[in-house]
Amino acid sequence: MDVMLQKEECPKVTFTPPLYKQRYQFIKQLVSKHKPKKVADLGCADCMLLWMLKFCNCIEVLVGLDISEDVLKEKMHKLSPLPGDYLQPSERSLTIILYQGSVALKDPCMLGFDMITCIELIEHLEANVLEKFQEVVFGFMSPTMIIISTPNSEFNPLLPTVTLFRHPDHKFEWNRSQFQNWAQETAARYNYTVEFTGLGIPPPGKDVGFCTQIGVFVRKCIKHVEATRSEKYQDHVYKIVFKAVYPSLKEEKYLQNAVVNEVVWTAQIIASELLDHRKSEYKKHCGDCVETESRFKPRNSFLKYLEYPSILEPNNKNMEPFINGNTVSIPLAKIFSFPKVKQLCGNFETLSKFITGKIALSSDGSAVLIDTEYENEGHNYY
Repeated sequence: MDVMLQKEECPKVTFTPPLYKQRYQFIKQLVSKHKPKKVADLGCADCMLLWMLKFCNCIEVLVGLDISEDVLKEKMHKLSPLPGDYLQPSERSLTIILYQGSVALKDPCMLGFDMITCIELIEHLEANVLEKFQEVVFGFMSPTMIIISTPNSEFNPLLPTVTLFRHPDHKFEWNRSQFQNWAQETAARYNYTVEFTGLGIPPPGKDVGFCTQIGVFVRKCIKHVEATRSEKYQDHVYKIVFKAVYPSLKEEKYLQNAVVNEVVWTAQIIASELLDHRKSEYKKHCGDCVETESRFKPRNSFLKYLEYPSILEPNNKNMEPFINGNTVSIPLAKIFSFPKVKQLCGNFETLSKFITGKIALSSDGSAVLIDTEYENEGHNYY
């Protein structure tokens, strides 16, 4: 009853943006700062944090663990690759896996992580599970960094609710002293340092601390015991509910497709420019002084914007494209000089390997051939 009266006497507090979004943004900022490659979210629930983190280019493995398989199956669709991911594969590799399991159990699939997040999780654990949680997460998983957030019970009287706990499933809620004592004891036991911060500033004059209290744990020394642990704990106790491997340019099939598309696009731009130039020269020769807006001006502007090499004034005759009847012949050396093509291929041999059999080439394989009849029909050059 005292809590209820106190709540009624205090001003109500709201947060903009909502506190859960602030917590996710806090994690995203840590990821941007520390650039972890392998990140796991324990108690991932609706997978919103995982969804946000999949856009962080440093992350190559993203794992979620939750006790509820039903919740994972309901939300996992948001982590699937989209059509655009296949049309424009990323340069990095990304694998996302969701496991159903308990944080009180050890599974070798959780070894070797750079960062593990536990956002509003520990308050849902029974005392005996919380004790095992310490050994599993800090002792067994032992990632480089662990972020734990939990409600600050001192803030509760300021919230617009009349219940003692913020959520009916909470087994406890700690004040600042309780959380910091637990965190410092845990850090000391497992050779971590810990720093405290929080989110959700109280109103002026209210000395209750942050609404959400956060401990950021950093391992003091690098351990090289993952292999030993994997040998000792070979049984997998977690169940895979979802797994997605995103298309990546590190895979040859996606890289080849990207190279072919870029070469075709580049060759078409060169052919269009060359045909447009021939058209202008033809009009000058015929005495046509009427200035005509080039149909390819947007493409020309695009080329200049990207600082592509000159098409019509090559420095090397071996790189000069030319028209032979109804065909534009564009040397591979010319195409390889374009930054995006060179970036994708790395070397000229890879370029030749990837496009052979995929694009029309000259008999000796040294040039890409573009049919001008097709181009003329499609674009009405003349």
